[in-house]
Amino acid sequence: MQVIFGVIFHFFGGFASGSFYLPYKKVKGWAWESFWIVGGIFSWLIVPPLAAYLTIPAFADIIKATDGKIILLTYFFGLLWGIGGLTYGLGVRYLGVSLGSTIILGLCSVFGALVPAVFYQFSPQNGKDSIGMMLSSEWGHYVLIGILICVVGIIVCGRAGTLKERDLAKDGAAANENKDYRFGMGIFVAIVSGVLSACFNFGQEAGKAMADDANHLWQVAHHTTDSFLFQNNVIYVVILWGGLTTNFIWCMILNSRNKTFSNYTDKKTPLLKNYIFSALAGTTWFLQFFFYGMGASKLGNGASSWILHMAFIILIANMWGIVLKEWKGVSKKALTTLIAGIIVIILSILMVGRGNYIHDQLKDAPKTAQLQSNK
Repeated sequence: MQVIFGVIFHFFGGFASGSFYLPYKKVKGWAWESFWIVGGIFSWLIVPPLAAYLTIPAFADIIKATDGKIILLTYFFGLLWGIGGLTYGLGVRYLGVSLGSTIILGLCSVFGALVPAVFYQFSPQNGKDSIGMMLSSEWGHYVLIGILICVVGIIVCGRAGTLKERDLAKDGAAANENKDYRFGMGIFVAIVSGVLSACFNFGQEAGKAMADDANHLWQVAHHTTDSFLFQNNVIYVVILWGGLTTNFIWCMILNSRNKTFSNYTDKKTPLLKNYIFSALAGTTWFLQFFFYGMGASKLGNGASSWILHMAFIILIANMWGIVLKEWKGVSKKALTTLIAGIIVIILSILMVGRGNYIHDQLKDAPKTAQLQSNK
């Protein structure tokens, strides 16, 4: 049941991430940097501490009591993650939407899922799964194969996107040649974005002590040994300070360069609606990690949680593409390729879920044996 709930929570997180940009499409008359930072204020500054307060009333005390080095490292990974998000746009610009997104999401999935496991191989910690443990266990084989299958699914979806762009270009709906296309620079930027975007997962690992404290306080208060569902919310407060810092500085630079500071007070635009839709987008964006934290409390902040999160994001985003008729007018080959990619990603989710189920059974075996011996 723990695994099932974990997968469901990750689905909700993926749905939020794959859907958050839709309200931005309702914003009228604002530059990208303006609505992005307004939404970001909710994503990174307002909603995270509110969610932490509602679920962990002592979250501020936990942060204050945490070693400064842990806070700094968690914040630092948040900064790097923020840069990864910003460079995502450049990767797409230089490589195109399909190829750029495929490389970035693929790298983000692999690095975010495997680097912590490699780290714990050389710096073992109790309760942390190393790459060696994954390679030498049945559950680990399922997870690793699931990661590989997910990357294949991402590549297939990227291929579908390439076919779509080619079909639209033939119909005159898109330029036959991308003037911004720069393969060398694009690959470099995509690698930077893919690696740095994975730093969100590293930040969660770095700040795990705060989640452990929240979990301990909750267990003591409720006289239970079950894991606290919302323990990760305290980590997000610190990580997202880093993301806010990076994005705020960049958006202010763009506001200055593009002379778009007037967007925030321009009465010629539907100001109230713009603020509401931006706030809705920002809040929805945060919900991806709110539910990610709930899923991770059931499955752990390891490779399986990260790959499930990424897989569901890709799955939901592609589903929205179909619903919004973004694939209207493309060839049957392109649509079939997209569906094949989605099926492959679903298969990867099932593989990772199976690995987690086996892992969960192994962890629960000592408890079951103890209960039986007590009887």
